[in-house]
Amino acid sequence: MGRKILFITTDQQRYDALRCNGGRIARTPTADALAAHGINYRRAYNQNTVCTPARSTMITGQYVRTHGVTANGVPLPADAPSVAALLHERAGYRTALIGKAHFEPLFDPAQRFFENRMADEGKFGPYRGFEYMELAMHGPLGRWHYTKWLRENFPREADGFLVMMRSGPGGDTGAIETNYNPVPRGHYHTDWIADRTIAYMDRLAADDDWFIWMSFPDPHHPWDPPESEARRINWRDLDLPPGHPGSREKIEKILAQKPRHWLDWYQGRYRNDEGGPMAFVPCEMTHDQVREINALIHVKNELIDEACGRVIKRIAERGWDRDTDIFFTTDHGELQGDFGLLFKGPYHVDALMRVPLIWRPAPSANVAPAQISDPVGHVDLAPTFCEIAGVPRAEWMQGAPLPRSSNSGRQRAITEWDSQFAQIGMHLRSIYRDGWMLTAYEKSTRDIGFDLSFLYRALQEKRPLPDIRYDGTEGELYNLTEDPHQWRNLWNDPARAKIKSDLIADLYDNLPPARVPALAVEAPA
Repeated sequence: MGRKILFITTDQQRYDALRCNGGRIARTPTADALAAHGINYRRAYNQNTVCTPARSTMITGQYVRTHGVTANGVPLPADAPSVAALLHERAGYRTALIGKAHFEPLFDPAQRFFENRMADEGKFGPYRGFEYMELAMHGPLGRWHYTKWLRENFPREADGFLVMMRSGPGGDTGAIETNYNPVPRGHYHTDWIADRTIAYMDRLAADDDWFIWMSFPDPHHPWDPPESEARRINWRDLDLPPGHPGSREKIEKILAQKPRHWLDWYQGRYRNDEGGPMAFVPCEMTHDQVREINALIHVKNELIDEACGRVIKRIAERGWDRDTDIFFTTDHGELQGDFGLLFKGPYHVDALMRVPLIWRPAPSANVAPAQISDPVGHVDLAPTFCEIAGVPRAEWMQGAPLPRSSNSGRQRAITEWDSQFAQIGMHLRSIYRDGWMLTAYEKSTRDIGFDLSFLYRALQEKRPLPDIRYDGTEGELYNLTEDPHQWRNLWNDPARAKIKSDLIADLYDNLPPARVPALAVEAPA
């Protein structure tokens, strides 16, 4: 019997969501205990700030420009390399993914992609190296296994969920995508995923080695947790988050230092169609709405933590704890009021790029607890899983096993962004190194990606299409030691010209070649 691997992911969760990472609101004792007895990576970064590209990096161990999934509308090829397949084929691991997969576009009315039709076909895999998949999304969206279960068993409860990206004002304050959901807690997708994970574990033999990816769709919007739990945190008691400047005047002063789409989005001249609802104009959001949304996100984080605790308890009851490695991370962060903004998109700051990453090695491995500030990334997860399983790292993996102590020699983390819509055509390349964050804006394109005008016509949008074009000289540069909130852009500061040029050179020296030919954007999300 070897070491087992529980890989826990959330969706759109900030680094500071956890108490062990400086969070002050949500109670996260399960994650905090994993960090206390394991390794907490203080500077972990994703390789892309939206779901599908980030998750594709997790499963392949490759950078975005190598696996080719540059946006949510680009499906990961069915024959793409998979660490789950590697563990199953070379080490005999039982493999499962329970919860959110999202390796393929969600916008799929013809059900071209297997993930989206699996439940309707009565199938549970195998797929992408996983023997078993039981999939869920945000509430009863689409036709995944959770949707089918809820609609067949409790059809009226599906009506309490909001529709992601298309829900108007709600809650106490009229906040966007906000609701107090009458669904019983036990029927909400967070507890359902924990239940299904435990049920899968209970079907395994005592001496099976296994790799289980337990993937929660929360705390991603819409913010509609069960009403029975939603008011455990009173939004009226909350301050604005530390990254919120406090007033419109201060917000606009900060955003004016950044490339144009930052301020234009805040004031309603630019539509962040890739990261949030099209109708959302950030400057119209009140402080109380920020507080209420944050309170509901904190509640979602608590529910995830409690669900993880139940699964980890079951691992102990099966006698597996001593030989089980547990990982906890997310795909990307959430602005959550920073800069007066919400959601995600082409905004390369710590709120979206820096992620929680905790590895609690199996006690039998005798790895000392540690807090590590060396930069690491999602690209390093697959090689680490191979190391645990005693499988040689595949030649197609571009990361390295996560370090177990500081001073590992790690120097940088790289994150990319490419617009999935042709009319936006934005391309960002970022590097974190030595306490600095630099983002280079490459020249805008207008011939790559999905035709956004189709979606605008479908929604009868009156506003013009985005028309922001960068010529390749723009960018952002922050000293995170002096300016942790990234409020002062030093890109054009003559005194920082040397560090800027050094970081740009380092960034492009370490970016792998782009995939040729590029994978096509096949859907708007």
